[in-house]
Amino acid sequence: MDRRVNASSLPPLRKTDYEALSDFRHQLRKFERFSENAAQAEGITPLQYVTLLHIKGMRERPWASIGELADRLQAHSHGVVALVSRCEAAGLVERRQNAEDRRLVEVHLLEKGEAVLARLAALHREELKMLGGVIHRSIQPY
Repeated sequence: MDRRVNASSLPPLRKTDYEALSDFRHQLRKFERFSENAAQAEGITPLQYVTLLHIKGMRERPWASIGELADRLQAHSHGVVALVSRCEAAGLVERRQNAEDRRLVEVHLLEKGEAVLARLAALHREELKMLGGVIHRSIQPY
């Protein structure tokens, strides 16, 4: 879905709009920094954490395809293949051929990936709870 809007057709922003946008970006960056530090403390990269999260977060099945991960990560497929290879080398995930369509490669979490993800996701959920009110207040003018 393309959500581009012609900026010239929008009403001008007030000072409070800029303040709200700045506050939102600040809180977003604080969350990103928290996430980076938490992932690194677990011995993985922030991108590996997000990859594990997207695999576990697939609706109605316990695996994701490379294409689905590329879409979720907003990345090119060849970059995601390399990322999955690094996750595989770290013992976090494994690739399996799909039973019905042998061309489709499924990326599954392994026990180690599940454990790392569970710890990190719990921390992220708590951090979001704390930031939620701040973020909500920063976008109230909208």
